[in-house]
Amino acid sequence: MQTLGHIRKQFIQDLIELYSEDEIKSIFQIAALEYLEIPKSNFLFALNEPLSSAHEEILSKALKLLLSGKPIQQIIAKAPFYGLMFNVTEDTLIPRPETEELVDLIIKEQKPQNHTIQIIDIGTGSGCIAISLKKNLPNSLVTAVDISAQALAVAKQNAVINSTNIEFRCIDILEWEFVFQEEQFDVIVSNPPYITQNEANTMHQNVLRFEPHTALFVENDAPLLFYDYIASFALKHLKKDGTLYFEINQYLSVETKDLLIKKGFTKVEVLRDLNQVPRMIKAQF
Repeated sequence: MQTLGHIRKQFIQDLIELYSEDEIKSIFQIAALEYLEIPKSNFLFALNEPLSSAHEEILSKALKLLLSGKPIQQIIAKAPFYGLMFNVTEDTLIPRPETEELVDLIIKEQKPQNHTIQIIDIGTGSGCIAISLKKNLPNSLVTAVDISAQALAVAKQNAVINSTNIEFRCIDILEWEFVFQEEQFDVIVSNPPYITQNEANTMHQNVLRFEPHTALFVENDAPLLFYDYIASFALKHLKKDGTLYFEINQYLSVETKDLLIKKGFTKVEVLRDLNQVPRMIKAQF
């Protein structure tokens, strides 16, 4: 009978060509906490405990899936984001820590307001942005849109799980002129597709094989396509004192800022994440 520590060594040995050792340890901890229902505070003590054959088998199955490139979040079908838990599938992006920083920025800037604020999240995916904003800005009315009906089905589940009331719409934002009427928003936020096909060649297989390409990639000759259309949408549907927030491609921060200035935004600010990478941009009239 093997201990949990022995199984962890097996994970490290088998996965070292796919991940760094620290990443493997983190992945293993996520799997162990999920399947063995160990409190996080007891994890290190549990490494010396013998495992039942049933637990060995379930961790072995997880290891096989990890070797295929499948992300641990999809194996356990959930991921944490901004203190909440979200269901994830192959129809949704796995929520990233960088996006938490965007959500945190919006909450800090909008929370002082006592009146109801209208928010729209464009390309909502799992709903992590929209739901986290609604949870932390209870005075907000939040609309979340996505072109994928499958992603919206997951987002609706997540809204129920996290006890939030969100209006979901299945919309192609590239056709916004035919969809939206006179709605006005205090906050427009989007984490749109922004990775070029050239950049895809350098990405990890677990992203390329298991996350939705429509939510990730844009053509090399139109890397700012969604920023262009969403900025045009904002020109008509952002309130006079409202704010447009984007997560951006770090390699195109200057170009994105220039696009927004050319569109007519007068206050445009590029913001860096905790790793000092240009990751967010906000714009106002």
